[in-house]
Amino acid sequence: MSTNSDFKPLPDSGQLFATQSKKTPKSPDYFGSIALNMKDLTNIKTENGLVIVKLSGWKKVSKSGKTFLSVAVDRFVPNTQGGVRQESQAQSFPDDDSDIPF
Repeated sequence: MSTNSDFKPLPDSGQLFATQSKKTPKSPDYFGSIALNMKDLTNIKTENGLVIVKLSGWKKVSKSGKTFLSVAVDRFVPNTQGGVRQESQAQSFPDDDSDIPF
């Protein structure tokens, strides 16, 4: 997921980093990755053959001062099941960002 071998992704989480220099006007503004837990597909919505992955994001600043987005899968819980996020699916993120690869 990352060019830094010290970086360890957490299940259902990832990062988006701002592109430092765009090669063309159509180049992406952000790049990154997410580690999906494919063994646990509970409360993942499918629609017309597509898997819908709902994401949540937090704007953070690394120790080096660069802004990035930390993202996590927000597991879909239908209203018919109470509409409450299951506690076992809650995401937690460490405050230490020293393993961010920049």
